[in-house]
Amino acid sequence: MKNAEKYSRGYYMPPVKCMKWAEKEYVDRAPAWCSVDLRDGNQALIIPMSLEEKLEFFTKLVEVGFKEIEIGFPAASETEYEFCRTLIEKNMIPDDVTIQVLTQSREHIIKKTFEAIDGAKNAVVHLYNSTSVAQREQVFRKSKEEIIKIATDGAVLCNEYKKHAKGSIVFEYSPESFTGTEPEFARDICNAVIDIWQPTPENKVIINLPVTVEMSMPHVYAQQIEYMCDTLHNRENLIISLHPHNDRGCAVADCEMGLLAGADRIEGTCFGNGERTGNADIVTIAMNMYTHGIDPKLDFSDMPALVELYERVTRMKVYDRSPYSGSLVFAAFSGSHQDAIAKGMKWREEKSCDKWTVPYLPIDPHDVGREYDGDVIRINSQSGKGGIGYIMQHQFGYDMPKKMRENFGYAVKDISDHLHKELKPEEVYNIFKENYLNVQTPINVTEAHFKQEDNGRISTEVTAVIPNKGTAVYKADGNGRLDAVATALKQAIPLDFTIEDYQEHAIERHSSSEAVAYVGISANGKTVWGAGRNTDIIVASINALLSAINHIVK
Repeated sequence: MKNAEKYSRGYYMPPVKCMKWAEKEYVDRAPAWCSVDLRDGNQALIIPMSLEEKLEFFTKLVEVGFKEIEIGFPAASETEYEFCRTLIEKNMIPDDVTIQVLTQSREHIIKKTFEAIDGAKNAVVHLYNSTSVAQREQVFRKSKEEIIKIATDGAVLCNEYKKHAKGSIVFEYSPESFTGTEPEFARDICNAVIDIWQPTPENKVIINLPVTVEMSMPHVYAQQIEYMCDTLHNRENLIISLHPHNDRGCAVADCEMGLLAGADRIEGTCFGNGERTGNADIVTIAMNMYTHGIDPKLDFSDMPALVELYERVTRMKVYDRSPYSGSLVFAAFSGSHQDAIAKGMKWREEKSCDKWTVPYLPIDPHDVGREYDGDVIRINSQSGKGGIGYIMQHQFGYDMPKKMRENFGYAVKDISDHLHKELKPEEVYNIFKENYLNVQTPINVTEAHFKQEDNGRISTEVTAVIPNKGTAVYKADGNGRLDAVATALKQAIPLDFTIEDYQEHAIERHSSSEAVAYVGISANGKTVWGAGRNTDIIVASINALLSAINHIVK
């Protein structure tokens, strides 16, 4: 691309090497989570949520397990103010949940913010002002000292208003546009605010270090976080918080590396919604921990319900391939993938595994409220016999012989390819019923009687309906009942065939128990298959044989 030279790296490295975080292997405990869906996420919507929608979303966030929820910028509009007051006045905030409100470091806004949270049992007042070189030079046109004064004036005002607050108030400060700020200056302005607020073990202060605009690779952000953790005053009484945006597509990595670097808290949204390219996706971060055996302290066990609510109230869409939450993230269309998953699931059953190691599935879909049959194995022209066989066995109870699965798989793929669409499990089953199961036209057997002969063979009298011949009785004997019926039918139809394979099994559905038989016959140089189902295994076997014969005759 042209004009790359117009861009420069707008971030700043710490003045000293900060790489202790790189020695850690994984995040070993859940951070404090703060959902900003109702503030940052809401202000990024084309149509912001109504009061009723925000109340419903708030209730869901509490149900998921969020203990801190940023509910808005109360001084920004009457809608935001009303939402805050409604939650407090209707006593909708559980005692163990803290609401968070955002305020610029301006006196009238701080005053309005404290009025909005009056009566709240627990609240975080989140104070911020911009600190980056670009903001200082281009927007505010102020010196570093003047920018620090904006922050400290706001911190002093917060102290004054807190004296008259009834509930428990925690302070949070953000040097907005932190990633475009020199680390030494970010340290100095944060320390100036910390010195005014004087955090204690009983009343800690949150220092939030946002990726307001993503400018660097995640490892740079991790070094910036480690530097701040090492140089901030009163670190033991601080909660270091991260709020990454996703301009470079690395917000999740920013959070994970930032936690390794010493952060204690994450602000983000459930599916990454937010201004421009969005916020850090808390679902992804939390579920990534889950796959490492760490309890994230959030409950996403009913992911479909959360997705449904989110899409309805925000009018946004969870992308089909979004990690853990997308409708297709567990779907396997590829034949080789389906086969590996099916074999992995069988291995789990055989070995009674206590650890999840199924190929191609990083987590158990059941853990997020998804089903194997409808969500994991998806059928189209790319599918294979393994996946199609898995659907037929686990959803409908048919455990076809290996060669029959292959034959049926090609039939399903051909139909999907011709229709140029995915086939639902019920459509796959209908293909099986129409072409393989109890196919009794044009040839049918209406009666079959058997007799055990002295020589050990079985003789039969078969009443069959034959095209152009009508109904007639045919007699024959064979090594067994099915062989005798096959020999009798050869008298009635001009078809030379051999039974190559026969298998059967019981199938249980509801209160009735039935038998299923599968027959493969060789004729005209190829093998065709049929299936039969009946409460009588002999009838099921004859139906399977007829299904295979009719497949050829048709």
